[in-house]
Parts: sequence; C-alpha cells; structure tokens
Amino acid sequence: MTILIEAAVESLDAALAAAEGGAHRIELCTDLAHGGTTPDLNLLQVQLPIPVFILVRPRAGDFVYTDAEHRTMLEQISRARSAGAHGIVTGDLSLDRTRDLIAAAQPLPVTFHRAFDVLPDRTEALERLISLGVDRLLTSGGAATAAEGADQIRALVAQANGRIVILPGGGITPENVARLVERTGVREVHFSVRDAEKVRKAVQALSAL
Repeated sequence: MTILIEAAVESLDAALAAAEGGAHRIELCTDLAHGGTTPDLNLLQVQLPIPVFILVRPRAGDFVYTDAEHRTMLEQISRARSAGAHGIVTGDLSLDRTRDLIAAAQPLPVTFHRAFDVLPDRTEALERLISLGVDRLLTSGGAATAAEGADQIRALVAQANGRIVILPGGGITPENVARLVERTGVREVHFSVRDAEKVRKAVQALSAL
C-alpha cells in the first residue's frame, strides 16, 4: 500500500530535498511557523520533478477575509494557475466565498485548508465542501495535532467514503506517521519538510504497512 506524502515547504531547496527524499507532491508556501501564507509565485518558474500545489492565503491569523483580501486571493489563484501550479490549497470560513475560490481555480484540484478545523459543525461542513467540489481536505481533526485528532480524522474518512480525500496535517513526524495511518485509514499525509532525510524516514516507516 502506497501512502502519498505531501511535503509543505517554504523554498525551492526544500522542495527539491522533499522530492529527493521520496515525497509525491509539494505544497509551496511561506511563513509555515504561522500556518503558511501565499509564496512568491515566481518560484513556479523553476521546474520541479513532482506536482506543486500552491497555498493561497494572504495573511496569517484567522480565516475570515475582507472583500479586498478575497479579491487578492482570487487574483493569486489566477496567477498560480497561469504560472503552472498543479493544484490550489485555500479556504475561507465563508463557504460561499470558498465557492468563488474553487471556481477561480478550475480546472485545478482544490484542497480546503485547515480553516476547516475551526468550523463549529465539521460534519455538516464536510458535506458542504463535497457539494462544492473540493477535492481534498487538510485537517488535524480539530485538534492541536493530527495524532491528537486521530479519532475525528478516522470519522471524517468514514463520512467521506471516497467522495473527498482526507489529508491529515499537523505535527506529523516519521515517528508517528505509520501509527496515524493505521488509526485513521488515510491514504495521504502532509507534513513540513526542510531536508530529504525526514521524508526518507517517513517513507521507510510507511513501507512497513
């Protein structure tokens, strides 16, 4: 069983290292210390050996955006799509505005960012995201880390029933990734990467499953 590894990176060097280590996909962003924001889209001019998804988030903090910020997000999605991004990672606590973001991203796949984890009714929210056409959901299960939210992630996987990919993220390491996959039934994982060795260790841990 192959578990897809998405590496969240802040630089081209880290992206190349992640690919070298065995990652299958990149999430390119900046300011990971604060949950990530939109990177310099000129970085997409460099060809990478694996698909690159771009995080579109104009600032750190909450996920309630002003009209001006929403317009910025739409513009950034358009630029990322034109620059060759393979997918868009974004999200707004207003699911109506998320519909606009998804439309702007077409035909690229869309990952709903961890804004999901602060929504009050995640069961209902998952159904809304599926109906909007979101392709995958990045979540810690509403907990501080994916390991702590494993039970909720497992419930989301069951509810999704193949209609949307549940992508756990938050505090995932080579030491806990295999156990998390076993507990939740996910088929993709997401963690930050700065060097190839972290990915190699995660690949090795997952190969035993």
